[in-house]
Order: sequence, then C-alpha cells, then structure tokens
Amino acid sequence: MSYGKGWLAYHKIKTEKNDSRQISIQKLCSFLTVRAKGKIIDTAVEEYRTAAEQILGITVTVNERGSSVSKQPAVPGVIFELTEKAPDLKKDGFRIFFAENQLFLSANTESGLLYAVFELARRMMDGIYLPDLDITTNPAMNLRMINHWDNMDGSIERGYSGNSFFFKEGQILHSDRIHAYVRLMASIGINAIVINNVNVHERESYLITDKYLDSLKKYADVFAAYGIQLYICVNFAASIDIGSLPTADPLSGDVISWWQDTVRHIYDIVPELGGFVVKADSEGRPGPFTYGRTQADGANMLGRALKPYGGLLIWRCFVYNCGQDWRDRKTDRAKASYDYFKDLDGSFEENVILQIKNGPMDFQIREPVSPLFGGLKNTNSILEVQIAGEYTGQQKDVCYLVPMWKEILEFETYAFSDKDKSSTVRDIVSGNAFRNINCGMAGVTNTGNDYNWTGNDLAAVNLYGYGRLCFCPDMTAEQIAREWITMTLSSDSQVMNTVTNILMHSRSTYEKYTVPLGIGWMVTPHSHYGPDVDGYEYDKWGTYHRADRNGLGVDRTKKGTGFTAQYNEPNASMYNNMDTCPEELLLFFHRVRYDKVLKTGKTLIQHIYDTHFEGVEEVKNMRKEWAALENKIPEDVFRRVGERFEMQMQNAVEWRDRINTYFYRMSGAKDEKGRKIY
Repeated sequence: MSYGKGWLAYHKIKTEKNDSRQISIQKLCSFLTVRAKGKIIDTAVEEYRTAAEQILGITVTVNERGSSVSKQPAVPGVIFELTEKAPDLKKDGFRIFFAENQLFLSANTESGLLYAVFELARRMMDGIYLPDLDITTNPAMNLRMINHWDNMDGSIERGYSGNSFFFKEGQILHSDRIHAYVRLMASIGINAIVINNVNVHERESYLITDKYLDSLKKYADVFAAYGIQLYICVNFAASIDIGSLPTADPLSGDVISWWQDTVRHIYDIVPELGGFVVKADSEGRPGPFTYGRTQADGANMLGRALKPYGGLLIWRCFVYNCGQDWRDRKTDRAKASYDYFKDLDGSFEENVILQIKNGPMDFQIREPVSPLFGGLKNTNSILEVQIAGEYTGQQKDVCYLVPMWKEILEFETYAFSDKDKSSTVRDIVSGNAFRNINCGMAGVTNTGNDYNWTGNDLAAVNLYGYGRLCFCPDMTAEQIAREWITMTLSSDSQVMNTVTNILMHSRSTYEKYTVPLGIGWMVTPHSHYGPDVDGYEYDKWGTYHRADRNGLGVDRTKKGTGFTAQYNEPNASMYNNMDTCPEELLLFFHRVRYDKVLKTGKTLIQHIYDTHFEGVEEVKNMRKEWAALENKIPEDVFRRVGERFEMQMQNAVEWRDRINTYFYRMSGAKDEKGRKIY
C-alpha cells in the first residue's frame, strides 16, 4: 500500500528571482563538512541532503567524512561536529549557529546531530535566513516513547487509520513503509517505539522466541540508524504460556530463571532492544496479584532480568477492578492506581519505570491529573497520553490534543512541603523534580496503513505535536500547530490562520457537544464512538454518572468515595469543596443538582443545553471555514478532511440531541431558549 510523506513532504520554497539572500543560503548549504563517524551520522547526512535538495533546490557536496580537522574550509558551508566541550548541551541536545562564514550543527551525540538536521529543515521550510540562527535545544524528556497497540493479525486495538504496518496474518512485515515511519518519528525526536499491543494475545506472546527474533533484529537495526530503540510488550504469564512452567509467580526460582534465560537469549540476537512494556493485573491480563504478590514484585523480577543488558522495564499503572458492582457507591475506579502503587514508592528497581495515564480514569476529554504524579517521589515514572482519539473523536472529529497535554504538564502537584518549589507534572517526568533519569512520556499512537497515516489528515497534528512537546514543552500549542501546518499543508496566510483557528478551538468544541463538566464516558460501549448516556451506567467497568431526576455527578469528596484525599494540599481541599473545584471538573468530583447556579450565572441543566447547541454550531462553522480553503491546499487532503467534517457534523448533532433529550426527560426542566429538544 502506498503512503504519504507527512510533514517530511518537503517542497521547494518560493523565492524572488535574483534574491541575493537566498542565493547566499543556497551557496552556503551546498557544501557539507562532516567531522564525525557513525551509523546515525550517515543518516543525518542523507537527511540533510534530502532536505537541502528538496527545499532549496540545490545539490549537496560532502567535502570530508570522519575528519578531526579543525581548520575552517575556505568556502562557505555547513559543518557537522560532535563535541564533548559544550556544557550547555545535555544528552541528544544540539546547537545551530553561524560563525566565520560557516553554519555549524553541533551536538554531543549522533542522535543530537540528527535532531539538528530536522530542526534545520523546519527552519528552511519556514523561510528563515539561516545565518541569523543561533539555537541551543535540549530534549526535555529523556524517554520519548510511542506505544503501538498493534496485533499480529494486522488489526489495531483502538486503531482508526487502517491496519498495522508492522504485522499481518501472524507475520512481521518488512517494507519501505517501516523506514518512512521511522524517519517521521525521528524527525520529531522520538527515541523509543513499542510495536505491539499492551494486551498481549497468544500469538504475540511468541515475539520473544526464535520464531520472531531475527525479524525483530531487522527492525532494531532500522530503528537504531535513526536513534530509536525497539521495545516490545510481553505477556507476564509467558513462563506458563510458552515456557511450560506451572506458574508465573514472580518470586518462584523457576520463573526467575526462565526469564533470565529468555532475556539473555533475546539480547544475544537483538542487543539493541530497549526493553519490555508490561500490562498486568488489569482488564483480564495476568499479573502478580494472582499469586498474592505486589506490583513491585512482578516489575522487579523482570527489571532484574533486563538490567545486565541495559534494558528498561516499563510497567503500566492502569490497574483496577473491572468487575465492579454498580450498586456499590464507595468503590471508585479513579482511586485504584494510587491505592495499588502509592505504598510501593521507592521499592522498584532503578531500571523499572511506572507508566501512569494522564488521568485516573481512561483518556477522557476532561479529567483531573492522576494523583500518582506528586504521590510517587522515589520512583521513576513516565506520563502516558493517548494520541489516538479513542474518547476524543477517533480521528473523525477534529480534536487537537496538544492544549490538553500542556495543561497536564503544567499542573502543580505540590509534591514538596516547600510550596515555592516547583513540582509540576513536567518537572516530574523530565527528571527535574526528583532527579530521576529514567522518566519521560509515552504516547499511544494514531497511525495505521492508511495513505495519510492517520485517517484524518488533521489528526496528524496530534502525532507531530506529541513529539515536539516531548522535546520542547516550552512551545505553545499554537506554535506547534502553525509549524505543522507549514510543514504539511501550506504557508499561505489564509490556510495558516484558518487551520490554526480550527485546531485551537477544536477541543473546546468537542467537549461542548459531548460530555459536560468532566463527567466523562456516556459513549457507545465497546466502540467508544458516539453517545450512549447509560451505555456504561449499570455495568462492571466503574464509569458512572449517577444521573437521576435531581442531578448528576459522582461524589468523590471525603464524604463520598474519598478520592480527593489522594491529592496533596492545597489540591485536595480545592477539589473537595464544590465552590473552589474548577468548574470544568465539577461533575467529576461532585454530585450537583440541576438547578445549581454555576459561575456563568446559568443553572447546570441550562449549561448542558447551551453547550450542546453551541458545539454543533461551532462544527458547522469549522466545516464552512474548511470549505473556503478549496484550491488552497492539495485536492486529496481537502477532500478527505471535508469527508471527516461531514462525519463530525452528524456525530455532533447526534450527541446534542441524545444528551439534551436524556437530561430534559430526566430533569423535566425546559430549555430557557425554547430550542428543539426531543
């Protein structure tokens, strides 16, 4: 299947005839001197050549390779150099600067030079006068990971962009598309990719055996040329399922030996492997709880097996009781991760990292930050977000997620008793708060084998934005959006302003016509697309809104489930009090009467009516704004996105009518504006 080039579809920038500044840049970039050797350096040279030739329309001459010559070339040119004498550069950081008629790309690692090349390409596309550059950039997150939920039959769990390009009918695929994908990921700073689903099924369990290791080695080599490490999800009970042992008890000597032997063999064949990702004791997955062991017992056993080879063990904290009784008003799914992991703080091996979802539930359009951030002070952790829009439009409805992720990263956890000392989520997952090295971010990706990779062309901004945010969290959501638009659609001012406006308002719009004030869910069971107010209300999954004729919302205060007490002060008190609780999260933390007057002066029920009508109107406006871009952007992109807006329009209307009708019938309160409610 063919594929597009995404944001690496470089095109020649437009310049005025006889533009002396542009001519000087073309001359400057035509000569490349390389003062380093290595596999990733070779990649950086080829990526530079591709960018310069396609963007500037020049032919690049490589003057020297692997030289330590310090004398400057006599002609203007670009110089790649590795340096150990740059105290302002952290691992994989880079500097781009102009000096003595030369444009230097300097880094202390090969990957850093590659990232510098991609940054230079972005500046070229943006029309920046290169001699003006003086940039020093260090990646904020040490681990910048992509999680795929691909299955070996070719399907993708929560995939909305076609099938897997890694697997098909039980086989590992090898194609040019893999190389194209790795280029895309490296260009946004990704350095770790997990290729298979965290729900490891029978066939995937055998990825750690000789049946697949040679194929994994080929992947690892392709990844390594771009500074990316390969990771795989493993079955915690593999010692039973493929090892023929009677147990997976992490404290069993036989189990420990089996994993040590297995890991040793894996690294004999795939020494570049980054490590394992494990989902255990959650949603039917096996784990240490089966044997009366703790999550630390399970994680540490695997971590110790990986440690001699420099491997990391990523252990997901998405652990909760998925067999809940809806009649039980005290058991709270939101509390589960904190309850299971807080008391284990400090008991994990140094190469074990806990992967914590951004919220305590499951990637909703609005939920509070997980209290584990700020609760764990002696444990490596990474922030998990979902790029795929499972609950946020599934890449049919436009929903730009970078603003949400920035809110999460800037959330102050108050982990320190000294309230003047910063402990935002960003501080924690960048290692600044607790001086951890093994930390960062993981994003559940939205890619598949569709031509445009992400189904909806506009959904690619979330993938692009995720990588850029991991590397440069100081960038604003609007800066990231505009950069992506330039790289993929057009630098035309109308296109830039229109698409930026659509993206920047899209999350608010989606939230308006779906679920109000942080209550979440209300989605069609299993598929999770489209409205079903009571779809999960009387089930085992613990996702309730508790609506009746008087009001709705879940009481998570000290008098309710007690969830608010999991936060540090002053957050705990803020959430516990209805008057100080942020209104956008009101129904997540509190049970509220329909006639309660909100800060806007509207009652709760009128807020529900108004926002759902507003959301539909905003989708109409977005669709109209997009239609005005015809002939301004590639025809195939215009058509595909237009088709998705039609889907979104239908979805928004269905959400509006179902939600408003449900709560009108439940509350009996009429819409003050007299609009049609069924």
